[in-house]
Amino acid sequence: MAKHSEYDQELLANVEKHGWQFTFVFDPDGVEPDFAYSVGFTSSLNAPEFIVFGLPQEVMSHMLWEIYRQIQTGTSPSDGMRWENLLEGFDCISRKAVHPGVHSQYLISADWFWREQGKEGNPDVFQIVWPGARDGLFPWDDGCHQDVIDAQPSLW
Repeated sequence: MAKHSEYDQELLANVEKHGWQFTFVFDPDGVEPDFAYSVGFTSSLNAPEFIVFGLPQEVMSHMLWEIYRQIQTGTSPSDGMRWENLLEGFDCISRKAVHPGVHSQYLISADWFWREQGKEGNPDVFQIVWPGARDGLFPWDDGCHQDVIDAQPSLW
């Protein structure tokens, strides 16, 4: 019996080749917002993993690749930090994810990868939060549109 599933082998190969893997998760019923997260930032960049919700898959992929590039060139992520060039025309903000289910409900593959690397506990995670396109307001701002709030579960 193989030690790793085909998915696990592909994940390990992607982290080895690219430095990380883009993981996209969607609700086939369309009830919960789609989300994407990194797997491997902890290993290749010695940085937290990142998660983003509620945008098209291609947009979230671009955002995570841009975060990877920025960290690779010396950016040090922190809670409350503004990120440029993730979304055209808008800054995004990273928030440290402290929700009790962040690892068991959302970052399952990242958690598996963390343990596969021989580490204990769970990796740090930052959620990238984006503002509404109409008003530039973040989910915690008064007057933020409900659609923007609903698309981004508050893991911080």
